[in-house]
Amino acid sequence: MFRLPRTLAVAVVAAAALTACRLSEQTVKIGEYASLTGKEAAFGQSSHKGTLLAIEEINAAGGVLGKKVELITEDDQSKQGESATIVKKLISRDKVVGILGEVASMRSLEAAPICQAYRIPMISPSSTNPKVTEIGPYIFRVCFIDPFQGTVMAKFAKDTLKLHRVALLTSVSSAYSVGLAKYFKERFVADGGEIVIDQKFTEGDKDFNAQLTAIKAAGVEGIFVPGYYTEAALICRQARELDMSMPIFGGDGWEAPELIKIGGAAVEGCYYSTHYSPQVDTPAVQAFVAKFKARFDGEVPDAMAALGYDSAEVMVDAIRRAGSTEEPAVRDALAATKDFEGVTGSTTMDKDRNATKSAVVIMVKDGHFKFVQTVAP
Repeated sequence: MFRLPRTLAVAVVAAAALTACRLSEQTVKIGEYASLTGKEAAFGQSSHKGTLLAIEEINAAGGVLGKKVELITEDDQSKQGESATIVKKLISRDKVVGILGEVASMRSLEAAPICQAYRIPMISPSSTNPKVTEIGPYIFRVCFIDPFQGTVMAKFAKDTLKLHRVALLTSVSSAYSVGLAKYFKERFVADGGEIVIDQKFTEGDKDFNAQLTAIKAAGVEGIFVPGYYTEAALICRQARELDMSMPIFGGDGWEAPELIKIGGAAVEGCYYSTHYSPQVDTPAVQAFVAKFKARFDGEVPDAMAALGYDSAEVMVDAIRRAGSTEEPAVRDALAATKDFEGVTGSTTMDKDRNATKSAVVIMVKDGHFKFVQTVAP
């Protein structure tokens, strides 16, 4: 259960007053909260660049409803509690009509109850924990969710890597990590695999030798690490230092160049699931890669950039179809999104406001991310 910041009656009155203010604005204001600094800055910066590129392109094409789109971005510094404070400001001070964010499930879970209370549509680019959209009908996402991602990696471990005995190494302080571990375990065991040992850590930990020593003694064939790139890279390094040569693999939280920068040779041969690959040879992906590289000094866009781009495009598309910036109309248009062709594939919102779409599996090879396969839902 999540406690709303005010009583429902007060929130409804406030929402009505905010709507009147927004209708008189000269621009269509969209808020974004992202981890631009701090521990997960690679995620936030990448997602923001994708969002910014989309808004610039939309404005170059004439904006929406005869107005330019104004993106108001705030940095939550990857800190617990900051997202809620920022979203309150975006709604009350800046009078935004919609909100984009966050990459991390934990911070989306903090902000979503506020958006729901004020009836401001929110789209998360890449928060995969199912609980995010369960908060209410104004909360959406443009990514797949952990039950699907967990199934993808369980099947990959069993069918492609041919693993039968696997260890889990889970961050107990991350809603993303706990959820993904749960769904991986359920599917892997259902398919006849065995979770031999389940070890824990906390976000920010740097020493994993105790957990890895226990895993090594258990005689497993592989390790599933449903965490973020910093810890994942350190875990891989320390595992290799203990002469543990088995496959190590994870989810989309590994998606950052920092995985290779921190992990070096230790992450060679590791795998993770994610939402998109710049190596997919489709016109939409290759056009996006070219535009992104031109805008950001040759940088190749990762999945967070692609999802940030799609989240902005889906929000503006809903405003256009609604023919209005009034929140209930935009919410209804978002809920009706079907077959929206974006960079990360075709997006259709299901009844729970989650995007139904494919996943891809990536391998680290020769110091680069290499596309392995696409897995349909």
